[in-house]
Amino acid sequence: MVHYSSPSGLDAAFAALSDPTRRGVLEQLGRSDASITELADKFHMTLTGMKKHVGVLEDAGFVTTQKVGRVRTCRLGQRRLEEEAAWIETYRQLWARRFDALDHVVEALMRKEKMDE
Repeated sequence: MVHYSSPSGLDAAFAALSDPTRRGVLEQLGRSDASITELADKFHMTLTGMKKHVGVLEDAGFVTTQKVGRVRTCRLGQRRLEEEAAWIETYRQLWARRFDALDHVVEALMRKEKMDE
């Protein structure tokens, strides 16, 4: 088995973003800060389940929490997606070059086919 080595930040970020509930939590926190209870209500899940999702987002740096009394408030963290966007862009460019090369091969085959008719 091949093990791909990548910066742990990318692993944590993509793992956090792989879940639709966590992406929804980020979207919600983009609009306003919210307590874990409010988020659990919004996403129709248990407090324990939401705490786990928030923990994953917090570990990835996307969310910060602050506990005041019995209420833990969540807000968007300082981390942005530049590193992830750069990683994706590298592979987008690679695949764009490959598809361009494939287009040239297909066009050449089509020209040859027309000439042979």
